[in-house]
Amino acid sequence: MSSANWSVEANDERVATVDPDGRLATIAMRDLYRVVIETNDSGPFGEDVWWLLLGPNERVAVRFPQSADGERGAVDVLLKLPNFDYEQMITAMGSTDHAFFPVWRRSDEG
Repeated sequence: MSSANWSVEANDERVATVDPDGRLATIAMRDLYRVVIETNDSGPFGEDVWWLLLGPNERVAVRFPQSADGERGAVDVLLKLPNFDYEQMITAMGSTDHAFFPVWRRSDEG
């Protein structure tokens, strides 16, 4: 599946995606609890890096592949999250295995 069939938009209020079938998925930033990068071995012909955004129920609310239309802007928004694990993101980008890389978790500390 080509990433060109995916689009993502993000700002300080929400992240929204549209998948190749035209389905819209959104999550408000206030409801975002975890960000995980999933990798697999389908590259270079398949989508081998996925951004997974989880809500308070620990379920994926929004997902999008690397290089989706708008991905750079969405990642820029995610990088602003407090205590985002940039090093873990770099490790994920170099992975060719089936793996999950948690890069951010909401802190309950005020």
